[in-house]
Amino acid sequence: MKLTQQCLNDSSLKDKGYVLPTYNVDEMKEETVKAPTWLHLGAGNIFRAFLASNMQQLLNEKKVDKGILVAEGFDLEIVDCLKKYENLFVNVTLKENGTVDKEIVASVADYLKMDGGSADFERLKTVFRAPSLQMVSLTITEKGYSLTDRNNEISEAVFSDFENGPEKPVSYIGKLVALVYERFKAGQLPLALVSMDNMAHNGEKLAESVLRFVTEWDQRKLVSPEFITYMNSDKVTFPWTMIDKITPRPDTSVEKMLVEDGLEDMQPMQTTNHSYVAPYVNGEETQYLIIEDSFPNGHPPLEETGILFTDRKTVNQVETMKVTTCLNPLHTALAIFGCLFGYSSIHEEMKDDDLVTLIKKLGYDEGLAVVTDPKIIEPKQFIDEVIEVRLPNPFMPDTPQRIATDTSQKLSVRFGETIKSYVNKNDLEVSDLEMIPLIIAGWLRYLTGIDDKGNLFEISPDPLLPELQKYFVDFSLGDKIDATRLESLLRKSDIFGVDLVSVGLSDKIIALFEQLSRKKGAVSQTLHQTVTGGK
Repeated sequence: MKLTQQCLNDSSLKDKGYVLPTYNVDEMKEETVKAPTWLHLGAGNIFRAFLASNMQQLLNEKKVDKGILVAEGFDLEIVDCLKKYENLFVNVTLKENGTVDKEIVASVADYLKMDGGSADFERLKTVFRAPSLQMVSLTITEKGYSLTDRNNEISEAVFSDFENGPEKPVSYIGKLVALVYERFKAGQLPLALVSMDNMAHNGEKLAESVLRFVTEWDQRKLVSPEFITYMNSDKVTFPWTMIDKITPRPDTSVEKMLVEDGLEDMQPMQTTNHSYVAPYVNGEETQYLIIEDSFPNGHPPLEETGILFTDRKTVNQVETMKVTTCLNPLHTALAIFGCLFGYSSIHEEMKDDDLVTLIKKLGYDEGLAVVTDPKIIEPKQFIDEVIEVRLPNPFMPDTPQRIATDTSQKLSVRFGETIKSYVNKNDLEVSDLEMIPLIIAGWLRYLTGIDDKGNLFEISPDPLLPELQKYFVDFSLGDKIDATRLESLLRKSDIFGVDLVSVGLSDKIIALFEQLSRKKGAVSQTLHQTVTGGK
């Protein structure tokens, strides 16, 4: 059978363990169009596996009668792919105990293309003018908020929007601000703009990008002079959030399971922009979403699905805990060494005693020493769950190669913040750090593109890769290391968060890099010696 609304009446799916919507999908769509409350930007995996599923819970429990409208602004082909299935998708939860939950989710009332000048964009203007609209959330990845290009210059699209105003925007944030301007013109209606992307201070970063547009348009007199006052008032808020749920690329083993259940045409597709999209999502059971409670027009009762609303300080503490100590640094460490060792899954790495020791010492010893307890989530218990349940989950098809993507953009937060804490705390010595220098040395070794067996491997995409690989031109195992060249790289605080030479870690990192690079098998040998103290 095909994944369409007709299949929602097929009892055989229930017999095979599928959870189906219990609400009237057509009525939900009708109510959503009449009075939309939630628009989400970015039709990616974490939105569908987490947010849309939670909204379905509220619909099933009759706590709301409206679904979510979704707009995609980067890869418009995604909309065409998903609408083929009448806005339905299968949410597959892969549990650590081997069981699988399968739910057909129908809470997305419609997918729209955020394409300036199109009929969909005109419809989005109508949505923004609706007094009922409470929140516009975003999962567009961290780079979606940037207004600059690789040379740190204002990008061509953004500059064009600055000059031309809100009539025909072409950049992503330009389109968003143009739509918010429609809401202003409709009566300065209240709204929360909610970044749910996995980055620290996400609400602040969204506000900076949005308000830059507002200022540029105001200075050029392209908008009403009251618009800038409205955007800086308490009528428009930018709540901070912390989101955490692993949702890897759609896995073909999941597709096979769904096809065996009788569902047709379930294969993942790759768009011309290289996005992977499928009529299903696969993710882990563990999920967290902490939101700053700052909603001038209210919000759906998401707290009744386990989502936590709190103050900004607590959100920031949870985000800092996760990103700088308890999860993301561990993930990055496994990604770097997983690529060097040729692993193709994270859970297989968790069978390697040395890698497990590495992330335990990184998290429990070096990380917890500087973490601030946010109270609503206990840091040690969080790490326990990561190491004992989440990372070893054999049913999660996540890869070190995926996690290694854009590593240069992650190091400053995932390791630099901990280094800063060691520098600034009177009771800690930066020289006591052992795992973080090893991981940074491992990343330098990773950038050579030569694995521990001496074979070439493909480095994951990274915007700084052309620049970074210049430091390892003509590198071969066993070569004498040019310490001066490496020092010039290690001084880059924009990459590492600190000048590693100035804080006194460069000598240790370079010495470890030399050990990792001596011969085939040196990565494994150096890792073992370092994490075991030479035992």
